[in-house]
Amino acid sequence: MLVSLNWLKKYVDIENISPEELAEKITKTGIEVDGIEYIAEKSQGVVVGHVESCEKHPNADKLNLCQVDIGDEKLQIICGAPNVEQGQKVAVAKPGAVLPGNFKIKKVKLRGVESNGMICSLQELGIEDKYVPKDIAEGIFVFPNDVTTGESVAPLLNLNDAVLEFDLTPNRADCLSMLGVAYEAAAILDKEVTLPSEVVNSSEEKAKDYISVEVADPELNPYYGAFVVKDVKVKPSPLWMRNALMAAGIRPINNVVDITNYVLLEYGQPLHAFDYDLLNSGKIVVRRAEQNEKLITLDKEERNLSDDHLVITDGKDPVAMAGVMGGASTEINNETTTILLEAAYFEPASVRKAVKDTGLRSESSTRFEKGVDPNRVKEAGLRACHLLEKYAGATVLDDVVSFDELDRSEKIVEINTEEINKRLGTQISTKEIGVILSKLQFPFKQDNDQLIVTIPTRRGDITIFEDMLEEVARIYEYDNLPFTLPEGSSQAGGLTNRQRLKRDVKGYLQSAGLMETITYSLTSDDHVYKLLDPKQEEQKPNPVPLAMPMSEDHKYLRLSILPGLLQTLAHNHARNQMNLSYFELGNVFISNEATLTKQPDEKLRVAGAVTGLWLSHQWQQEKKQADFYLVKGIVEGLFDFLNIQVTFEQGKLQDMHPGRCATIKVNNHVVGFIGQVHPKLEKSMDIKETYVFDVDMEAVLAVYNNTPGYSQIPKYPSVSRDIAFIVDMDTQAGDIRQTIEETGAPVVKNVQVFDVYKGEHLPEGKKSIAYSLLYQDPDKTLKDDEVEQSYQEIVRTVNNKFNAYVRS
Repeated sequence: MLVSLNWLKKYVDIENISPEELAEKITKTGIEVDGIEYIAEKSQGVVVGHVESCEKHPNADKLNLCQVDIGDEKLQIICGAPNVEQGQKVAVAKPGAVLPGNFKIKKVKLRGVESNGMICSLQELGIEDKYVPKDIAEGIFVFPNDVTTGESVAPLLNLNDAVLEFDLTPNRADCLSMLGVAYEAAAILDKEVTLPSEVVNSSEEKAKDYISVEVADPELNPYYGAFVVKDVKVKPSPLWMRNALMAAGIRPINNVVDITNYVLLEYGQPLHAFDYDLLNSGKIVVRRAEQNEKLITLDKEERNLSDDHLVITDGKDPVAMAGVMGGASTEINNETTTILLEAAYFEPASVRKAVKDTGLRSESSTRFEKGVDPNRVKEAGLRACHLLEKYAGATVLDDVVSFDELDRSEKIVEINTEEINKRLGTQISTKEIGVILSKLQFPFKQDNDQLIVTIPTRRGDITIFEDMLEEVARIYEYDNLPFTLPEGSSQAGGLTNRQRLKRDVKGYLQSAGLMETITYSLTSDDHVYKLLDPKQEEQKPNPVPLAMPMSEDHKYLRLSILPGLLQTLAHNHARNQMNLSYFELGNVFISNEATLTKQPDEKLRVAGAVTGLWLSHQWQQEKKQADFYLVKGIVEGLFDFLNIQVTFEQGKLQDMHPGRCATIKVNNHVVGFIGQVHPKLEKSMDIKETYVFDVDMEAVLAVYNNTPGYSQIPKYPSVSRDIAFIVDMDTQAGDIRQTIEETGAPVVKNVQVFDVYKGEHLPEGKKSIAYSLLYQDPDKTLKDDEVEQSYQEIVRTVNNKFNAYVRS
C-alpha cells in the first residue's frame, strides 16, 4: 500500500511530524514501512505562467517564441515543446530557478534571440515517469485554467509530497485504505479523524425506475447496491485527484473511472461503473457463471469461466467478474452520459478462487480477498456519487437499489487489566488501557478492571482476547514493555550433536577449498537412480513422485545429491567455467513402499564434486589436476577432523569408473563412496573428467563425538623405519597398513605408504609397496632392540597374512 502524506493530511493532522518520524512510529507499532519516496526533488523558483502569445522562432523551425505572464512580470521564453500554445497555463522556471539535479536556469540566447526562463514538463520538475499520465508524458504540462498565474507549482503538482510504502501483513486489510491508515496514524499520534463528505443531493427520479437487482447466491454476494447517475460529463479529473492517484501508483484515466479508483483507495471499498446505456436490460442479476462461459474483461482478454466463479450479468450475459474486473462491453467511454455504479460485498473465498483460476489480479480483488468493511459498502457508493456530482456535473437518482442480507454486526471482546499486565509483564492501569481504546476509537464499557470492547467492523482482524492484547501492547509501544530474564534455573543454549556435525562438516569442506551449493531436492526420470550409494543400489528404493510436478525435470524427490551437483557443473561448464569444486550437505528421501502411505524418511548426506584444475600457480608454473587421490585426501581429512577412523576399499558401482572407485567404511560398515564418474555418464551430462564423494551423515552421526580433547606433545624422540613388501598384484595397500597399525600398537604411531612399484626386477604378478613407520612412546625413549622387536613382529605378521616377503 502506497500512502501519500498530502492525501493523509485530509483526514488526520500530521503537519508537525516529518515523514521519517511518522514512518518510524508506524513501524514501531506493528506495520512495517518499507521505504519513503518523495514525489520529486525540491526545486525553487517555479511558478504558474500564462502564455499570452506563441509564435515561431524567426531563426528555427522547431522552436517557439512565447511571451509569458508570471504575475509580477512578463518573460520572453523560447520553448521547443510541440504542444505549447497561446492561452495555456504552464509551469515556468524563472531565471535563477533551480530545478532537480541542481540545474540552474539562466538568461540565454537561442539562435540569436534572448530567452528568460524555461517552460517545464513534469519530468523536468523531477517527477518520475511512473507518476506521469500517458496523455501528458510528452511535452510540457498544461494546467487547468482555474489556477492562479504566479502561484507556486509545488502544491498544485503535489511536488512536496512524500509516499510511505507499507508492507502489510494479511491480517491488516484495514490499512489497504486511506481511512484505515488515518485511524492508525490518529491512534499513534492521539489525533482525531476527519471523515470525508458523503452528502448527495438526489433528484426526484427514483433509481428503481431504471434498474432492478437480483442475487442468485446470497452466501457469495450478501449485499449488492446499484446507484444510477445521469447527466455525466466524462472529462479529465481535477488536478488534485490526479495527483493523489499518481502518488498511489494509479494512472488517471477520466473523471468517472478516477473517482471509483479514488474511493477504492480512500475507503478500501472497490466500486465499478457500468455504462448504463450499454447494458442490454434494466436489471442486474448476480449468479454463478456457467461452465466454459466467456467474458472479455477490461484488459481486452477473453476469460474462460467456470461455475465456481461469480459474475454480474444484465440478466443474460456476463458484464463483469464479481470483485475482480469489469467487462469491456459496458466500459465507460467519452460518450457515456448515464452510469450504473456498483457497490457490493463479495465473499472473499469466491473472489480468491476466481483470481487463482484466471490469474487475473486487480486492486479490487486484493481488497475483496482479504475482506472489506461491511459498514462502508454503501457509504463508499454515496461518497463516489458525491464526487460525481461535484466533478462530473452528474445527477444522482434518489435511493439505491439493493439486495441486502449482509451481516454488519460488531464483535465484542472482553479484556481485563490483570490478565493484560500478566501477559505483557507491565503495570498498565485500567485508566491507561481506556485511553488506548479511545485512541483506537474502540467503544467500550468498564466494570472495575473488566472492559467490554466493541470492535468496529473496519478491524475484521480482531476477534479474541489475544488480538486486543496485541492492540494494547503496540499502542502502549513495544519499546515501553519491560524485559526481564526468565525466573528459576537456566542453562546456556548450545548445539545438538546433529547441528554441531553439520557445522563442522561445512566448515571443514569450505576450508578445504570447496564451495557450498544448494540444489533442487527434486529430480527427473533420467537422474533419479543415478549415482546411488552401494546400499541403495542393492535395495533399489522406490522414488517418491510428486502429485503435481512443476515439470518433468522436477518429478521425484531425490535419492542422491550427486546428480544435482553434476547438473550444476554442466551449467557452469557451458559458461566456460572449467575448474570447479562443489559440495552440498542436504537430505535425500527414502521410501521402501510401493504405494506411499506415509512420509518418506529424510536422510542427511554430504556430497562433493571436483573437476578441472585443483591447483594453478602461474608464477611457479605449477598445476595440479583433480584426481582420485585428491578427493580421497579431502574425505580422509574430513574424517580425521571429526576424529573418526575410516578405511577405503576398492569398489564397483554402476555409474562410477570401474577402476577408480572405492567405498568408505567406518567400523567395517559402508558409509559412502568416492571415485571418478563413469565416462559414459560424464559424456551424457556434458562434463569433463569429474571426481565425486558421497557420505551418509546419519551413519557418521552414530559414531560422532564432539567432546573436545587433546593429545599432549610427546617429550621423547621418535624413530622412523621404512619397510617394503613384495605382494600379489591384487593385495590392497590399505589392508597391509591396517595390519601394521594393529601389530605395532601402541608404539607405532603413524603408517604411510610412500611408494608402489610394478615392473622390472620383480616376479610376474607381484608388486612392491613401501611404508614409512613412525615409532614413539609417550613415557620413555625407545631403545633400538624394542624398535627392532616390533619391526620383526610386523614383518612376520604381514608375511604370513598376505603371502609377502620383504624387498631387499
